Order: sequence, then C-alpha cells, then structure tokens
Amino acid sequence: MSIGESFLPKIRGKNGFRFPIATKLILSFMLIIVIISGVFMVVGVQVISNRIIEEAQEKVRNDLNTAREIYLSNLDHVNNVVRYTAGRFFLRESLLEDNLSEASDELDRIREDEGLDFLTITDKYGYVLFRTSNSNTFGDNIGIDEMVRAVLLNRVPIASTIIMTSEDLQKESPSLTDQAYFELIDTPRARYREETELSDGMVLKAVSPIFDSQQNLIGTVSGGVLLNRNYDIVDKVKQTVYEDVVYEGQDIGTATIFQDDIRISTNVKNDDGSRALGTRVSEEVYDQVVLGGEPWIGNAYVVNNWYITAYEPIRDVYNRIIGILYVGVLEQKYLDIKTQTTITYLGITLIGAVAALIMAYFIARKISVPITQLVSASREVAQGNLDVKVDVNTNDELQVLAESFTAMAQALKRRDAQLKEFATQKIMESERLALIGQLSANVAHELNNPLQGIVTYSHLLLEDTPCDDNTKNSLEKIVGQAIRCRDIIRGLLDFSRQRKPDKTQCNVNTILQECISLIENQAIFHNIQIERDFQADLPLIVIDPSQIERVFINLLINAAEAMDSSGRLFLATRLSSNKEFVNIEISDTGQGINKEDLDKIFDPFFTTKDVGHGTGLGLAISYGIIKSHRGKISVESKVGEGTTFIISLPVKVPERINEAVVQEVSRNGF
Repeated sequence: MSIGESFLPKIRGKNGFRFPIATKLILSFMLIIVIISGVFMVVGVQVISNRIIEEAQEKVRNDLNTAREIYLSNLDHVNNVVRYTAGRFFLRESLLEDNLSEASDELDRIREDEGLDFLTITDKYGYVLFRTSNSNTFGDNIGIDEMVRAVLLNRVPIASTIIMTSEDLQKESPSLTDQAYFELIDTPRARYREETELSDGMVLKAVSPIFDSQQNLIGTVSGGVLLNRNYDIVDKVKQTVYEDVVYEGQDIGTATIFQDDIRISTNVKNDDGSRALGTRVSEEVYDQVVLGGEPWIGNAYVVNNWYITAYEPIRDVYNRIIGILYVGVLEQKYLDIKTQTTITYLGITLIGAVAALIMAYFIARKISVPITQLVSASREVAQGNLDVKVDVNTNDELQVLAESFTAMAQALKRRDAQLKEFATQKIMESERLALIGQLSANVAHELNNPLQGIVTYSHLLLEDTPCDDNTKNSLEKIVGQAIRCRDIIRGLLDFSRQRKPDKTQCNVNTILQECISLIENQAIFHNIQIERDFQADLPLIVIDPSQIERVFINLLINAAEAMDSSGRLFLATRLSSNKEFVNIEISDTGQGINKEDLDKIFDPFFTTKDVGHGTGLGLAISYGIIKSHRGKISVESKVGEGTTFIISLPVKVPERINEAVVQEVSRNGF
C-alpha cells in the first residue's frame, strides 16, 4: 500500500462517505435561517395580531370618549335651555301674576326650537302649572320626582339621565308613551329575562328653579328629551367618528344607547336593514358593565356580527346604573387588515430567507472552493506529487493556509531530496562497512592461526628462558602483545559472526543471579559490594539466555573496572508501568563517563580504557544483542558519581519480526 493509498481513507472517513464542506455550510446556514425565520414568523404574526387588536381597541376607546362627549353635550344642551328658560323675565312675571296663558306660546316656541320633547312649569310646591306638550293636563304634583324634589330642596339647577315611567310620559305627552314602547326581541348571547316588552323611557332631563326679583323660589322648569327611538345622538356619533364609512356593504362603525340591556337608540342594523331596536346586549357585557359597573373593551357579538366594542355605564342622578353607552367598529375590517399584513410580512420574511439562502450559497462556495483546492492538493501530496501548488487569493486565513501548504509541500520536497541523498549515503556506507567487515573477518580468520602459533611458541620460549636471562623481559612483552592481538581478533570474529538468537522463555532474575555467581568470586569483585533489588513476580520473557548472559557479564565487568575494583554495584529488575517491558538496571559508583562520550560508547572500537586494555567491541556487541531481542539499552552517567545502564526487554514477542532488521543487526551490530 502506498502512502497516498493509506492517507485517502482518512479523508473519506471510516464509512467511506462524507459530506462536502460546502454542503455542510449551506445546510448549516439553511438550518439557522429556517429557525430564525420560523421564530420571526411566529413572533411577528403574534405581534402584528396583538398590535392591530390593540390599535382597534384603542380606537374604540377613543371613539367611546367622543360618544360620551356628544351624549353629555346633548344633556348640557337640555340643561342650558331649561336654565335659560327659568331665567326669562316673561316666565317669572307670568308666575307672579298667576297667568301662564300669555307665556304658553313662547314656551311652545322654545321647546320646538330647542328640540325638547317636553317643557313643564311647576309652582314652588311642585304642582304642575303648565305642560307645553299636554296643556290639558295640569294640577298634579311632581314634587315626588327625584330631580324636582332635589331642586326644590337645594334651589340649584340639576341635569341627569333618568328613567321615566309610562304614566309620567303619558302626562307629559301621549306620543312619548308610544315612542318609549318596545317589544323585546330574542337576541343571541343575551341574558334571560321574563319581560317581553318595555314601556318606561330613558330621558335626558334638566330641572331649574325660578326665582323672583328678591331671589324667592316661586317655581321650577323641567325639560327633557326622550332617548327611546331618538337617533340624533347615535347618528351624530356615527357621522362624527366613523363618517358613515361602509365596509363590504356594512357600516364600519355603530353607536347604541341601552336602557338597562335593551337597545332603545341605535344604528346597528338587522339583517333586513332596519335598526335593531329592542334587541339586547350580551350577558357577558351586561354582567361587567351594568352589574359590575366596569367599562368593557373588546370584541363582542352585536346582533348579527362581531365588533370590536367599547361599553360604559350610564348613571342617573343618584349614580345608579340605568343604561349603557356603546360604540363599535366592525371586526372584519381589522381581521382583513391583520390577514393582509400577516401575508405581507410572511412574504417579506420568505423573500428574505430565500435571499439569505442565496447569499449563504455564494458565501459557502467562496469558502469551499479554496478548501476543495487544498483537499485536491493534499491528495496529490499524499500520492507523492510534491510539486503541487495552491493558488488562493482570498486575503484571509484560507490564503495563509494555502501559502503555508505550498511552503510545506516545497519543504517536503527538499526534505525528500535530503532523505534520498542521506539514504543513498547510508546505503553506500553500509555496503562499504559490510565489505570492510567481511574483509576484517577474513583477515582476522587468516591471522588467527599464525597468531595462535606465535602465542604458543612465545609462551614456550618464555618458559624455557632462565630468569636471569636478559631476553626474558623482551619475551614477556612479545607474549603480552601477542595475547592482545589474539583478543582483538577474537572480538572481531565475535562481532562479525553474531548469530540469530535462540530464544526460549526465561526468568531474568535467574539469569542475572547466575551471572553474579560466575563473577563474584573473581579478584576484581572482592572489594565491591553487590546490592540486589529484584522484583519477585516478574513474568517470563522470550530471550536467548546465553546471549543475554553475555550482555550482563560484560556490563558487570565494565562496572567493576570503572570502580577500580572497589565500590558499590546495584542491580535491580522491574516491570514497566505499561507492563510491556522488563527493565534491568545496573548501576556503579565508578568514575563515570564524560557527556561527550555518551553518544559514542556503543560504537565499534570506541573505548575509554587505557591503551592496551579493551578492544571497544564489548558494548557494541551487547547493543546488537539487545536490538536483536527487540529491546532497548540506554545509559545515564555523571562524572565522579557513577554510571547506570538500563536494559528493556519486551514481555511479548511480536507475531512477525522483520527478518531484514534482524539480519541487519546481526551483520552490523546495531
């Protein structure tokens, strides 16, 4: 498998399927836009709906204020007419002279001109002296009337809305009785009531005292307007507030005066186009306005349609609720406005979302195209093409990344060339070293036999030479140098003929203990204190015991020589923390190794011993043996304090060992 083939699956992912980053960006943008647009739609529609309803309710609240002012202005008009009449000179003189026949024509004119339904004169005791609308009825006492009684007692004018019985209306004018009469009409959502007809009337009434020149009370003037079937107020409200606007064939705004819960004056229409007189207000509104005394602002079902309405109570002179003043605007108009606004808002939101998606697509493309170029370039590099270049001009981090990637590819190309050159040099050097090693082994083999003869015959000559012979000293030097040459040749042969390990399961503690037993009785170890710290439960490991024993003995002898045969030798075995290696530690208290020599102590023929002592091959051979066991050997040393060698041997042998590596180690010693 090539480098490119091993790298590409990592790009695709474990399952072999991936999303392009452009797709991820677009999907992410789409998700964000959909969520935000959805929230904006829901919230926006709710806000629009609430705002339109609030505006409609605020409008009818203001409309109700206008209707109240119109209603009160009509009451003020009645009050002003009555007060003005009570102060007229002709009326006062007619009362003092007890002759109202002369004033009757003027009183009739005033009633007709000012739009009053009745105008009545009483004496200071409340007895009726003259009725403009029913001149034949007089002499009865109306002092029991609440308003007349209040004026007689307090001597101040008063005006209010009151309920007049059919009998009182009959006395004032027979036509008023007919005008006040209603048959009640069943109305959806209205409260239950036993009555089926209405005969009383709601009246805007004013009473004013009449004084003589000395401010003595001499009588009263009562005047009023019956609201039943009187459309002046409600039509004026409709015209003033709603300007008679029609929406889809219906009046957009309406006004009504209720007597209790009965429409007595209204421009709300029935299905046939007639005014909805005699119909009634819904029970829900009645309970809040009449019974509860609180205004009602909200949507309500009025006769045959839904309106956004405002209701408030109408009170009499004693603050009792006797009716309701109503204004309403057709709800359908605002529902249509809400629908149209909502559709417009949703359309704008959707258009904005689509525009945002289009922008997101181009933004994603702008980001993804350079990334795609980088991915393609990375594949080229993974397949070995180091000449690839990525040209991105975005003036952002992607451009920096592309420039860095190009620089990295060029650096890899240079590094690759350097590695190739280095590998070629190493191969040539290895071949040269192999050739030299083979030549050295052949030379050593050829020299070994004659050198063995030299050593043997020099020993014989030395033994046959008398002690006083002058040549004995020279023969001893010849023997010493011959033995040294023999040791060097043997080391060369051992180094060049390292065999493949013959491995078996062994206990490192046992091998190390056997090594100590072999050397501890030698003279060099007599003054050395050997300390042991072996872990008892070490697992068995697969090694060649003879080769590992050779490594241990070599390190132990080197430690003894470094301490000049006097000091402390510490031996320890441990299982590594990951339980993959057995660590063997050999420490001495010798003279230590210089820092600059630490990196060379495993090189062949390197030694720190004096000339003539050691060949410099012992540690190189030991290093090769440990490497052939897939282990590691390291050294730590401080000059004047001592040296520690640490050997790590694997607990488990790999299922397949690279034979080429083993052969290389066996051939070169590292």
